[in-house]
Amino acid sequence: MLDLNIEAFEGSCLAFANRDIILREDNSLLSYDDLMTIREHTECYDVFSEPEYGICAMGLKHSVADVSTDLPDGFKTMTLRLYLDDKSEEEKLRVSRAKALTEWLSKTRYCCRCGKPLKAHKSLTALCCDGCGEQIFPRIEPCIIVLVRRGNKILLARHVQRNQNIYACIAGFMEAGETVEQCVRREIKEETGITVKNVRYFDSQSWPYPSQLMLGFTAEYESGELSLQEDEISDAGWYDIDDCPATPPPGSIAYRLIETTKDKIRNM
Repeated sequence: MLDLNIEAFEGSCLAFANRDIILREDNSLLSYDDLMTIREHTECYDVFSEPEYGICAMGLKHSVADVSTDLPDGFKTMTLRLYLDDKSEEEKLRVSRAKALTEWLSKTRYCCRCGKPLKAHKSLTALCCDGCGEQIFPRIEPCIIVLVRRGNKILLARHVQRNQNIYACIAGFMEAGETVEQCVRREIKEETGITVKNVRYFDSQSWPYPSQLMLGFTAEYESGELSLQEDEISDAGWYDIDDCPATPPPGSIAYRLIETTKDKIRNM
């Protein structure tokens, strides 16, 4: 159940700015008083809580660049991926949920049927409309991410939207009506021109940027030559496991996919 009229909260609180989390200078989480202090200095969305998960959070309306100058003394930003890297599964769930709900609440203000303002549901983590009775639940967008293997080599690609020279796995959003296996094959075919076989589930990861659930897979090369979708992939190739370009750091499912596959190949 959501509380959108919170006036106090006992325990750690969370504040987000785009893909960053706001922390105290000593890397600890915020208190409710800290949230109020930050709110006085920068434009924020409403504070909310979800007692069942021990969450109290808010999002900032400014970009991360603005936040770095607007935050009062004693606070700083850190990328959410870096912050979550060494946290327990329980903490990852709590923080990822808070981030996803913050994004959802900031974009879900009015009923999609009748246009009236929404309010928190009395017993569910949902919003409801007094006008037509519509109930709206947090949105989750399933995505696939897949590492393709060809003998002792792996397929790595540099994505157009990345602002770093990092090579990673093929990934994309599921489309209506697809199974996840169909999505894996389609995304690989669209972005690289090849077909794959032996699609196998690997693991999953909440990816609250803003609301994705990443479903990880491995697959084996079947046929075709690399032909890149230029608006998605700027470069791609088959790489020997001991001669790879820079890949994602720890903290992401892409890292686990790549390193686990490397270990399997080495142990063959």
